[in-house]
Amino acid sequence: MEKVPMTLRGEQKLRSELDVLLKRRPLISQAIAEARELGDLKENAEYHAAREEQGICEAQIRDIEYKLSVAQIIDVTTMPNTGKVIFGTTITLLDLDTDKEVTYCIVGDDEADIKQNLISVNSPIARGLIGKMEGDEVAISTPGGQKEFEILEVQYI
Repeated sequence: MEKVPMTLRGEQKLRSELDVLLKRRPLISQAIAEARELGDLKENAEYHAAREEQGICEAQIRDIEYKLSVAQIIDVTTMPNTGKVIFGTTITLLDLDTDKEVTYCIVGDDEADIKQNLISVNSPIARGLIGKMEGDEVAISTPGGQKEFEILEVQYI
């Protein structure tokens, strides 16, 4: 079984989602029991809705438990900052074409959210940055074309 990198924040978020789902389990079971008491199960919409909700909840629980079982938790805050871009680092870049600064954090696939500037370790930008050093200029092929960046700062936060 291959390990999948995940930040400490990502693990904590998954564990809190799992806690919420595990707390919903008994409520769903109770809803199913109450719906059974209403009579004929063939035409009982409440029963079918509760069973469907139970199936979705159980699938989400299995999915999260699997992700946590294959996760390799990487906490960059415990590592010395060498200025090198690695998984979990927060990087401030200068787009050399537009002179705009942008900050990204390199995270696992399940944690990625471009709206929060969390980019997947498998994204073109992250792959182009991994292994580079603070102060380096890099050219990265993206779906939108070739982009050139200067790495202004690498933070281990």
